[in-house]
Amino acid sequence: MGNSAGRSDFEWVYSDQPHTQRRKEMLAKYPAIKSLMRPDPHLKWTVLGMVLVQLLACWLVRGLSWRWLLFWSYAFGGCINHSLTLAIHDISHNTAFGTNFASRNRWFAIFANLPIGIPYATSFKKYHVDHHRYLGGDGLDVDIPTNFEGWFFCTPARKLLWLALQPFFYSLRPLYVHPKAVTRMEILNTLVQLAVDMTIFALWGIKPIVYLLASSFLGLGLHPISGHFVAEHYMFLKGHETYSYYGPLNWITFNVGYHMEHHDFPSIPGCYLPLVRKIAPEYYAHLPQHHSWVKVLWDFVFEDSLGPYSRIKRKCKLAEDRL
Repeated sequence: MGNSAGRSDFEWVYSDQPHTQRRKEMLAKYPAIKSLMRPDPHLKWTVLGMVLVQLLACWLVRGLSWRWLLFWSYAFGGCINHSLTLAIHDISHNTAFGTNFASRNRWFAIFANLPIGIPYATSFKKYHVDHHRYLGGDGLDVDIPTNFEGWFFCTPARKLLWLALQPFFYSLRPLYVHPKAVTRMEILNTLVQLAVDMTIFALWGIKPIVYLLASSFLGLGLHPISGHFVAEHYMFLKGHETYSYYGPLNWITFNVGYHMEHHDFPSIPGCYLPLVRKIAPEYYAHLPQHHSWVKVLWDFVFEDSLGPYSRIKRKCKLAEDRL
């Protein structure tokens, strides 16, 4: 199975996340950044096009052999569906219609969810708020792997399996780490998704459904775009818990690679994040960054010092109150 990873626990710190203080300093020095906190005028049309493309793909794959269906699920559908999850990420910050139209953003996220095949958008928003507010917070930030994940997935083969199974861990981990009550919007998200899935099945059979689900599972698993899952917050350099990537895959991922900038200013849509770096380059030029998501995945698997335990954790007050 290979040599076990070197870490036996998370990197515990006793300081606040760095983004809060940097945000205050940057806004004081560059108040023009506030003008970027506005909706992305192209996001809704881009998402509409992607959803329609996947619906067309559902019609096209209905007569494919299973081998070719799985190939196109990985090579094409995986890119589209992963990109849609990142559109949902952007929409969760109310960037499609603005903060004054929260309901429109919630329903539009449910629309963007349709090709993914399973209800996801509303639950994601519910937990993603905590990821920003309590970055690395023990028992609050469900982006942090569990102790079991850190202990078990510690060899190259097991880490490779862990990467392939990311959709399952991201879906199930919140239920164990920080369970929350089911909301009305989550129920509506589920009902809408089931209605669309059943309609597609009634019109074109089982293959389009398998195509959508395989696109989500394969695209969010061991896939080049999935390098961002590891690149964003895994500790490649001691003491650094957020990293940016400025490469070409940002073109199809709503600039999620600008992750340092995103955590500094979550309300700025992805399309404007490069402008944050342009306005205040001195805040980012010296920080470590990734140059390839594929290399991130390679290093994560084969470097003994990297694994699910390679995350910074801290005790947050709310987490202490829950104990």
